[in-house]
Amino acid sequence: QVQLVESGGGLVQAGGSLRLSCAASGRTFSSYRMGWFRQAPGKEREFVAAISRTGGSTYYADSVKDRFTISRDNAKNTVYLQMNSLKPVDTAVYYCAAQETGTWYSLKQAYEYSYWGQGTQVTVSS
Repeated sequence: QVQLVESGGGLVQAGGSLRLSCAASGRTFSSYRMGWFRQAPGKEREFVAAISRTGGSTYYADSVKDRFTISRDNAKNTVYLQMNSLKPVDTAVYYCAAQETGTWYSLKQAYEYSYWGQGTQVTVSS
């Protein structure tokens, strides 16, 4: 089992940047594939980005490609989401999640993740 705690959310103007962090504790962090999801009010939770166990492969939703970067530091048991050129539509609660095994397709599916953090609010003003 792994416990996840997100941080780094806040209020930012459109065009600004934020870096989210997700600290993991419990079982070996490097054994998990990690993902970031977000959920805006009244909407379903949606995939944002995911990263393989070693960090060698990354995947992004089309809506954030070229603006967001996911990375991980297995020595620090932490996964990051660098968000640049933020837009008001990026406003949501952002969650990190851990997945033990799966395919590239499963990385984009919320139901395939076993562990979730509590979320951190990101608000982008226009």
